[in-house]
Amino acid sequence: MDIFKLGDKILALLEAVFGFWNNQISLVFAMLGQSPVSFKGGGPWAVIEGIEPVFVAVGSSLVVLFFVIGFCSESIDVKDEMRFESILRMLIRLGLAEWFVANNVTIMKAFFTSIGNLVGLISAGTTTQLAIDSTQADIIKGLGFGESLVMLILTALLAIIIIICGFFIIYTVYFRFLKILIIVPLGAIACSTMAGNRMVSHTMATYCKYFLSCVFEAVTMALAIVVCNAFINAGLPAFTGSYADWAQTLIYLCEMTFTIAMTVGSVKGAQTLTSKAFGL
Repeated sequence: MDIFKLGDKILALLEAVFGFWNNQISLVFAMLGQSPVSFKGGGPWAVIEGIEPVFVAVGSSLVVLFFVIGFCSESIDVKDEMRFESILRMLIRLGLAEWFVANNVTIMKAFFTSIGNLVGLISAGTTTQLAIDSTQADIIKGLGFGESLVMLILTALLAIIIIICGFFIIYTVYFRFLKILIIVPLGAIACSTMAGNRMVSHTMATYCKYFLSCVFEAVTMALAIVVCNAFINAGLPAFTGSYADWAQTLIYLCEMTFTIAMTVGSVKGAQTLTSKAFGL
């Protein structure tokens, strides 16, 4: 009897879960293409802009201190070192350090805009919606009571995993914005070390590497999602041809869930992957 067939309930549950995942992915792409300046209506950035002048003032003061440290460490004999080219080199270094301290946020905004545009180009027309295959849907509808009951229990477990993955991927993207917003004010102090010698200015190089890894992380996240979507839409593996129809459907659902979990793992490790790819 049809009353003992649970195929329609299984499909309804799958459609609801896949719809939830698709909404999460759409939200992720919208946030990845968004600049931290406009994140949450610009409220968090307004707080950063209010704090930034304090760090710029501290950085401007430290420029002189680091310049003196660099001068003292590099000048063994002041009379010999006071050549025109040496003075010019130190003044250029001092001027660049002060300029970067005062304009570091403007430079960061340019990076935010460029990365947002790049994510938009990557995601345009490539985001496929996750949906149950029509062939697998027909198989689920035709399952008997015992098979459909097992399938329903498994579908419920898979649905819980997908929902957890959906919330976790949103958390990862939100945490990226938090990292960027926190390190932006520190840029003024990091840029002030440029006025010192090579050992001192290494702080600025380290900061720039970490900043670039955080910003380009959005591109790696977008690529990971696009590639994992291609995995999902590639169909069943070749080895499933000898299995029964209901077993193939079972493997199909497990593979989709595994790929979703792999997507979350790729997004979570995007910063590490970006740092290794660029040598940051």
